[in-house]
Amino acid sequence: MALTDKKRRFVDALLSGATNREAAIAAGYSEKTASQAGSKLAKDPDVLAEVGRRLKQKQATSTEVKPTRKVKAEQPEIEQPGEVSLTETDDPRAFLTELMNAEGADMRMRLEAAKTLMPYVHGKVADQGKKEQKAEAAKQVGKGKYSQGKPPPLRSEELTYAMDNGLPGLVEVPGCGRINHP
Repeated sequence: MALTDKKRRFVDALLSGATNREAAIAAGYSEKTASQAGSKLAKDPDVLAEVGRRLKQKQATSTEVKPTRKVKAEQPEIEQPGEVSLTETDDPRAFLTELMNAEGADMRMRLEAAKTLMPYVHGKVADQGKKEQKAEAAKQVGKGKYSQGKPPPLRSEELTYAMDNGLPGLVEVPGCGRINHP
């Protein structure tokens, strides 16, 4: 099939250094479908033949070959993390903690160790069911002015003493009278 106008514009944009998506937009394709159209056009035999023909022409006329894509600026060297010596342990939690705190370790490794260690340190709060929500609401309502009072303190020290020491019979408890204790 012949090279259509859109295919020709795609080849022009592609050879000027645009990506497949950018070249498809320049050729007149919608931005929503530009990625798919660019990928499809880049594999089209007519487009490939035209790109090859134009590249041969450029090589014949010019001794310097320019890159077909945009060249990214050189990024500064990032320091490579050094060797990290970790102690031998069978406990995975201790290993992850040590890796997370290691200064010489790669930051990505430290972050992954922290993510993996998180469930062991901080529990996940689960959603409540209907019954738990009702019980919690009832507790909140009962905390107001009319809530249930505290029970009276136990004043029966003699009774507790008698029960602990195994004293049978009646026990005199101040304020309570006589209590039958077996």
